[in-house]
Parts: sequence; structure tokens; C-alpha cells
Amino acid sequence: MDLASLIDHTNLNQAAKNDDILKLCDEASEWQFASVCVNPCYVALASKILDGTGVKVCSVVGFPLGANVMSSKVYEAERAYQDGASEIDMVMNISDVKNGSYDLLRRDIAGVVRAVSNCKVKVILETCLLEDDEILKSCEAAVKAGAHFIKTSTGFSSGGATVRHVQLIRNNIPMEIGVKAAGGIRDWKSAEELIIAGANRLGTSRSVSILKSSLAS
Repeated sequence: MDLASLIDHTNLNQAAKNDDILKLCDEASEWQFASVCVNPCYVALASKILDGTGVKVCSVVGFPLGANVMSSKVYEAERAYQDGASEIDMVMNISDVKNGSYDLLRRDIAGVVRAVSNCKVKVILETCLLEDDEILKSCEAAVKAGAHFIKTSTGFSSGGATVRHVQLIRNNIPMEIGVKAAGGIRDWKSAEELIIAGANRLGTSRSVSILKSSLAS
């Protein structure tokens, strides 16, 4: 398994400095991670550093709450694409789910997918806040909206990725739609369990130590 190619090397710390992003990008280039995932203000810097390395730049939209109106999410996504992002991790509107407004949810996601048609769009569910039926209906809405991945979590709420939630998502979406596990992935054991459960992308800030552990095992 080429573990590095499954990892989005992540720094979404609100206090991250330029030097932190430089370090993130240098590590991603050295280890050839799938992408770096950074806040919108750092997309242009990361894109410049990683140009020609084969490592993609991913940015977040509607992060971390998902409560923005669709036009705001569309603008964020378009700006991230203009600055060099080729992957977008958008937080869905969780209030739409709690209100049972799944058509609004689908339209919210579809608006971003249409706006950045050259990007892979990963829809963040925040599974720790959802019941199983809400997860399944959210997945259905995201798939109908044209999402490329379903992502478990922001890592900023009350819980992160779990094996059970990854299995639930993987078993109920088409195989061509990816599953990204994120939030609380701190070691090789938890990463391996999530991959076995069906994740084909991991979001973590512990990427280097996880990869080193996997190579030593």
C-alpha cells in the first residue's frame, strides 16, 4: 500500500504562521503526500511552494461550522481554485440536516460542485453530530449533488473519524465516491483501521509520524 498517496497532510490551525505552512509543504513534497490541506489564506502560498512537486493543494470551505450561506461557500471555493487549490473540503450545512431539509442540503453542495468543476469536492458531514439515518441521507444528498468524496469530520467538533462511521458511509455510497476519514488520526494503528474500514483518503496533521510507523511495522 502506498500510504503517502492516501494522506492529506493537514494544518488548519487558526494560529498557523507562514513558517508552519512552509514546513507542511516541504514535508508533503519529501514524502509525496496526496495533498496539503490548508486554510484559504494559505492556498496561494502553498500552491507556489508545491508547484511542480506533484502534491495537490486542498482548501476548506464553510469551515468549520458549515453554517455559511451558499453564495459565501461558492465564493470561497472559487477563490481557492483561483489561488491554486485543486481539491475543496466543504462543510455541509448541518442545520439543513437537523431540519430535515435535504433538498436544501443537496443544492448547497451542488452550488459548490458547479462553481469549481475542475476540483474534487469532499463534503464534510461532521458525523459526531449526526444519527445514522442522518448520515445516510446526507450521503445520498452529497452523491446526488456530484460530490467526489464524503469526509467524516472537521476535527474541530466533539469527535473525529470512527471505524463504524467509515464503514457506514463506505457501505452506502457508490464505489467511485471516495471516503475521507479525518479527525483524531494520531497513529498508524488508527490509520490502518480506518483504511481497512473503507477510507481511501486520510486527513491528519500527524502524517509524517504515521508514515514512519507504517514503514517500521
